[in-house]
Amino acid sequence: MNTLSDRLEHMYRAIPSLEGERGQTGLVKASGASKSVVNQWLTGKIKSMDIRYALNIERALGFSHIWLMTGLGEPHAAPDERPRNALAVRAVDNEDREFVQIAMVKLRLSAGITGFQTEPEGRDGGTLGMRRNWIERHNLSAEHLIAILVKGESMEPSLYEDDIVIINTLDKKPVDGAVYAFNYEGEAVVKRLARDAGQWWLTSDNPDQRKYHRKLCQGNACLVIGRVVRKESDRI
Repeated sequence: MNTLSDRLEHMYRAIPSLEGERGQTGLVKASGASKSVVNQWLTGKIKSMDIRYALNIERALGFSHIWLMTGLGEPHAAPDERPRNALAVRAVDNEDREFVQIAMVKLRLSAGITGFQTEPEGRDGGTLGMRRNWIERHNLSAEHLIAILVKGESMEPSLYEDDIVIINTLDKKPVDGAVYAFNYEGEAVVKRLARDAGQWWLTSDNPDQRKYHRKLCQGNACLVIGRVVRKESDRI
């Protein structure tokens, strides 16, 4: 089983409920990937699997994320190696098909590097369920959405620490007044973008502007990761 499509075929044979079109729907739900991406996995057009999808499958179906990504090791994750809150295998019902699971991640960045890596965020099982019709209504691509936790108090009262924000990594076009996640000198920050005197600035919503003063967004020291398109908060 040297290819991803071979490994997924093995997984299908091991779980009869994943056969046929219903199985593809189940894999979409388990992985959090779009139906298009899943189809390309199965046909061999996409030959590798992102770690966030592999971890979602491990959590939901019990197949080792390392095996899914590389073919190494045993197909099934040992019980003590599975992520917390692992879900029992179950049929996909109508309610499940209404939701897409967005990966909750921690960003790993380097100063001046446009790309970024992610590692799983363990909170709430590592995913955030979003209604599929909301994603479609806003013309978003689910496979390019990530969710991160807000850190610090700089964006209060708009965003509080441990609020969850969903980022569209395809949207990096600067818009005055919009909120983005940035790679600022190698640190992941969530800030509002402002245009002033011909320059772009990172600004905070916290009224204590002496503590949270604006910073110039210029060159490789300030790189857009993506635009914040939604927040989830426990605060009312």
